[in-house]
Amino acid sequence: MRAFSHRDEANVSFEERTTLRGPIAEYDARVEAGKIRNDEHQRAIIENLQALHDTLSRYTPPPVQKPTLESLQPPKRTLLSSIFGGKKEDAYKLEIPADLPKGIYMYGDVGSGKTMTMDLFYETLPPNIKTKTRIHFHGFMQQVHRDLHKMKMRYGNDMDLVPFVAADIAEQSQVLCFDEFQCTDVADAMILRRLIESLMSHGVVLVTTSNRHPDELYKNGIQRESFIPCIQLLKKRLRVINLDSQTDYRKIPRPPSGVYHHPLDASAKTHADRWFRFLGDFENDPPHVAEHTVWGREVSVPRASGKAAMFTFDEIIGKATGAADYLELMRNYEAFIITDVPGMSHKTRDLARRFITFIDAVYESRAKLVLTTAVPLTELFVSADELSEARSNPSVNIPTSPTASTQSAPHTTDSSDDNITETMRSLMDDLGMDMATLKQTSIFSGDEERFAFARALSRLVEMGSQEWVERGMGLEKLGGQKERESWLKTRSRWREDSM
Repeated sequence: MRAFSHRDEANVSFEERTTLRGPIAEYDARVEAGKIRNDEHQRAIIENLQALHDTLSRYTPPPVQKPTLESLQPPKRTLLSSIFGGKKEDAYKLEIPADLPKGIYMYGDVGSGKTMTMDLFYETLPPNIKTKTRIHFHGFMQQVHRDLHKMKMRYGNDMDLVPFVAADIAEQSQVLCFDEFQCTDVADAMILRRLIESLMSHGVVLVTTSNRHPDELYKNGIQRESFIPCIQLLKKRLRVINLDSQTDYRKIPRPPSGVYHHPLDASAKTHADRWFRFLGDFENDPPHVAEHTVWGREVSVPRASGKAAMFTFDEIIGKATGAADYLELMRNYEAFIITDVPGMSHKTRDLARRFITFIDAVYESRAKLVLTTAVPLTELFVSADELSEARSNPSVNIPTSPTASTQSAPHTTDSSDDNITETMRSLMDDLGMDMATLKQTSIFSGDEERFAFARALSRLVEMGSQEWVERGMGLEKLGGQKERESWLKTRSRWREDSM
């Protein structure tokens, strides 16, 4: 009895020690104790976990609302409903809470520290998180399939029972941590989107490790197209972080997360600062204010270093800047870090137009772009309320301006659709809209603007890819000096063509 009491005391002491100080403090303690070696790339990853830890310490998950079996029943088909298209009013609907903290998806090769990183996060979860689960993803999915099978044996195959199983899981896990997230089975692929969305609708925060990027999940799998919505959900609702440490030609650790960060939380500033240090040249050219002349007036860069420039959204877009200013900046810089980007709507139409012009300039100059945004990319130019209104009022006719009508006169809606790339279609599917729905939003005055909006989203996705970010930096095959020299020649020719 005495031995049990002593062991229990030790466990409580460990939990109190870790949950009170969080991942960063625990990481520092392990470094100081000589258990692990301090690593700047690894520390950047732990800082993201610390930001989520801090958010969770203020998070109160909503009570789990279990769906009724009646709400999961398929709508009954009658003669009248087949004629008039009647809908089942009490059908169960999934809605992810607006205040759900953004989870984390960490991926990397064997030996990249996935287990240690997850240990740090899970062991230091704040004490207000009363229920938590850590489980290997394969074992988790096996249990889900077993539970679904039992329910189908009891209630039949006609009902969508995934939300019911998800509610049971949510009651046991306010934070759910997966080791080795993967999808190798068509049965998993068919239900994963619905399962993850259901868990999130109950306020469950997901943190997972994997050996591959979300885009690489279930690659070449049977009916993979039906799994794409799950990949989009993961990328939208989880922060994707690369655990593999890469070093560029200047020996500066590459930031672990992608170039776009939302929301504007505690880790947004760290995200921007790390990318500025990576893309700039702090050693030879410390951050400073720079001035450039455009048509006899000064354009100020608040923070410049090497070939990188850093602005807040208000500093670069909020002021009366335009294409000429952006062109001058592109001639002088190869990378731009823009922070505090808000969501835009019809009330800030001028800002949206100006920002799209800036995005086009960055894209056409093949420069790098880092953003911290208040909303996901898909909601940058159209608010969630406007999207909802456009979808619910398909018959609304938004008048176009004379200029826009003239510019777009030769085109029809169908021809506009023909020009949409696969990336753009994927984005619009994620928005739950098509070009016809887009025409109902009040932020755009005509087909030309609507196409510019969709094109900007498509370009942002391309500029967020690893290939775009690392191109021209000598990172290819960990020693691409020849590639870097070739890229500098390409940009030099672009500058000459633009003058």
